[in-house]
Amino acid sequence: MAADHYDLVSVWHLDAPADQVWRVLADAPRWPEWWPFVEAVEAVRAGTPTGEHSIWRYTWKTMLPYRLRFELCVTRMEPPALLEAEVSGDVAGRGICRIQRRGRKTTVRYQWQVRTCRPWMNWLAPLARPLFVWNHRMVMQRGESCLAAWLSRLNPRPPG
Repeated sequence: MAADHYDLVSVWHLDAPADQVWRVLADAPRWPEWWPFVEAVEAVRAGTPTGEHSIWRYTWKTMLPYRLRFELCVTRMEPPALLEAEVSGDVAGRGICRIQRRGRKTTVRYQWQVRTCRPWMNWLAPLARPLFVWNHRMVMQRGESCLAAWLSRLNPRPPG
């Protein structure tokens, strides 16, 4: 694999119904409310009534001192279980998000097959690749913990 290509997998385990997890994740404009690394989400094109072919512009902060900007075009959507997308901008490639109920938990599995498109990142990739992978992992881990907290506010547990 080239130094500027990444196959990134993140798995989240959430204590909430799969359809509720889907609703929160499908509401991309509200991500900055619960995911601190998402700086901005802007609708570019609405797409079909199911959301396919919609385009969103994202700006992400990271653990490292840089931001990533990209557009995400939804290529396939099967609520409440699957979303596939193509991305272009500072990163380019394909992403898949699968949501599945497993017992009392909901599992969210993200897989990104992307390449970096910023010249400085490609230049540094042979040495900085482990740092870029770590950065992605930290952003995603924070997303999982913040979404879990957000969902727990939506589903408060009864006392006792």
